[in-house]
Amino acid sequence: MDPELVPKLLAAGTVEVAPLAYMRGRTLNNAFVVLDEAQNTTPEQMKMFLTRLGFGTKMVVTGDVTQIDLPTGASGLQLVSRILEGMDDIHFTRLGSEDVVRHSLVGRIVDAYTKYDAERQARAYEGQSAREGANRAERRAGLGRAPQDRKPRRDNR
Repeated sequence: MDPELVPKLLAAGTVEVAPLAYMRGRTLNNAFVVLDEAQNTTPEQMKMFLTRLGFGTKMVVTGDVTQIDLPTGASGLQLVSRILEGMDDIHFTRLGSEDVVRHSLVGRIVDAYTKYDAERQARAYEGQSAREGANRAERRAGLGRAPQDRKPRRDNR
């Protein structure tokens, strides 16, 4: 698109740039809608955005789940890909380091972070499994424990 055309389209209302918060209550008919940086949407925001879909509308959602800036890490983009994967008329395209169109070092940096995240996730899983295993072992040990001596009950009849 010719950059000089953009201000004219904005002024005419043909093209609109709007914050996600302004989408609530709207139905987007006959539109092409782009949600960028979607890794930083909450699950609630993502649901709200997707349910704005009207007749004749196409939506494109972009984001990089390796760059989530949310404090809790609960990304609407991550969740929606699990919920809607395989649904008719919805398609997910995942790009990797080979798709990076920047300095070649950026692709290697992405690979290094991907490896680091996978290792960190594996360590967290192993730690969780070890804790659960210890708990099971403690429970089993408790079952095999000899009963403690008890004082005989006095019969007050």
